[in-house]
Amino acid sequence: MRFLIVAVALAACACGPSGGPSSGASGIPEYGYQVVHTYPHDRTAFTEGLFYLDGFLYESTGLEGQSSVRKVKLETGEVVQKHDVPGQYFGEGIIRWKDKLYQMTYTTEVGFVYDFATFQVKSEFKYPGEGWAFTTDGKRIIMDDGSPQLRFWDPETLQELGRMTVTAEGQPVKNLNELEWVKGEIYANIWETDKIARIDPASGKVVGWIDLTGLLTPADRIDSGPMQTDVLNGIAYDAAHDRLFVTGKRWPKLFEIKVVKKSGGQ
Repeated sequence: MRFLIVAVALAACACGPSGGPSSGASGIPEYGYQVVHTYPHDRTAFTEGLFYLDGFLYESTGLEGQSSVRKVKLETGEVVQKHDVPGQYFGEGIIRWKDKLYQMTYTTEVGFVYDFATFQVKSEFKYPGEGWAFTTDGKRIIMDDGSPQLRFWDPETLQELGRMTVTAEGQPVKNLNELEWVKGEIYANIWETDKIARIDPASGKVVGWIDLTGLLTPADRIDSGPMQTDVLNGIAYDAAHDRLFVTGKRWPKLFEIKVVKKSGGQ
């Protein structure tokens, strides 16, 4: 979630006993990917939140002084609507609920409620601790804070209803990042890796790892400077057409992918 720049080699590493993804994890099915389509993505966008609706991507970008909420044409990457967040805030996850758009911030414990159609700020809300990502199962808002815990909120009152610890083979999984609800599972980017965890929302158990190593080629990366390419982050799902989209912070491309079983997967 944060602005630490991570080398490609680290992104694919095993994370050891802390419960992060391990390239040779036994007992949990592992999946790879096929690229179905590639779309342009604004290279300046430090992607923190992402979802798809009716032909458009809705994106939240981070970093103080650079944070925004955007409506983006999928096919061209064109930003057709944008609201700049005040410079003291680091924008994080977003979610639509009815006629509202909710956005969290990183460490300031403040969130914003926007009119979904206009991006006009309607109100603010408070929550304890850090804010990293949002998604919804249609009944509850699901958020994370970089820890192994998911928090569940009432989408009308934004009050916390409960928490769940995400585990992989009994070990807590830290650095849960951008979230998406996909076919009854919670997909979560794991910060500083090229892995997405598939999480059972009833138990919190990781039921699969999706390995996206190599998705963005070295030719598309910038290795230094203010536009240095950062980590994989951003998952959006088009439920109507069963399309899964992924991107990363300051990535020049957004990918539609198909998740495929690795050899020996279940």
